[in-house]
Amino acid sequence: MTRQVYQGTGWPLPDQGQGPAIPDPPPWRAFDGGPVLPPPPEDDAENHRRLGSVSPAQPSASRREVDSVNLSLLLRRPLLVTGRPGTGKSALAYRIARELKLGRVLRWTITSRSTLNSGLYDYDAIGRVEAANARRAPSTEREVGDFLTLGPLGTALLPYERPRVLLIDEIDKSDIDLPNDLLGVFEDGEYTIKELSRLAKVAPEIEVHTADPDRTAVIRRGRVRCHAFPMIVITSNDEREFPPAFLRRCLRMHIEDPDVDQLAAMVHAHFRGKESARSRELIQEFVARSRRVDGLAADQLLNAVHLVTSEEYSYDELWDGLIDSVWQRLTEAE
Repeated sequence: MTRQVYQGTGWPLPDQGQGPAIPDPPPWRAFDGGPVLPPPPEDDAENHRRLGSVSPAQPSASRREVDSVNLSLLLRRPLLVTGRPGTGKSALAYRIARELKLGRVLRWTITSRSTLNSGLYDYDAIGRVEAANARRAPSTEREVGDFLTLGPLGTALLPYERPRVLLIDEIDKSDIDLPNDLLGVFEDGEYTIKELSRLAKVAPEIEVHTADPDRTAVIRRGRVRCHAFPMIVITSNDEREFPPAFLRRCLRMHIEDPDVDQLAAMVHAHFRGKESARSRELIQEFVARSRRVDGLAADQLLNAVHLVTSEEYSYDELWDGLIDSVWQRLTEAE
């Protein structure tokens, strides 16, 4: 098999310049967008919040995860990650970004109202008119950029030297048409901003806001084309079926419930130096209860360990009631 870039350890890898070299894509997945933008911002605080600290106790990911991520990087195809809620599907995007030093994760949280256009960009036409009226002067063509913000998907497709990590979270909740609507963008690696393309003759370059805080990008003639296709992680709770055309363009990976060792490593990453014998007991109790109630989310374990390590609650006759509140089942009892 090809050289593996992602190792699944959670450790930032030794880099060459800005980060480990990403394999070249297949000819049919190579893009030539430009000019190339500066590297994206880092977000160590968000990675720490999602993953905890980098720890030698962190076990390597499964061979399935490592192979799936590396294939997705090599083939420049989105990775559709399925599994029960709370099994760490979203966290995969943050592990990839931290280990490969790909910068801040762009997160698009899907709702029933999400559309392709909302993922690409938002144009506040009313705000532009109100601003012009407030100063009693017509706005110029270039000022349209002050009221246009690229969304997570739109920002991920900007021409960066290395792939951006884009998390499309809980696509199950989307309108029935969204998976099919994404296909064109996934194939072409580009999109057009119609509000800017109309102004191309009089204002061929317009600066707009991006989904990265305090970052802007110059859009030329209303067209955005990627330079490196983003590393796209799409999460699904297996609550719906997707069109065959959508599945054909994605690689698929299923995440099983974490075992005792994986849960212990997660607890260590978030509570390093604060673990106790009671913390270890809680992991065993959590696994047993999770099996009884058809699955609990990993963050429910973290909540219980926090109660133990914070010393705000003692082990008395009320403890079992507290745990029942924290470890509520995620599915309705039959």
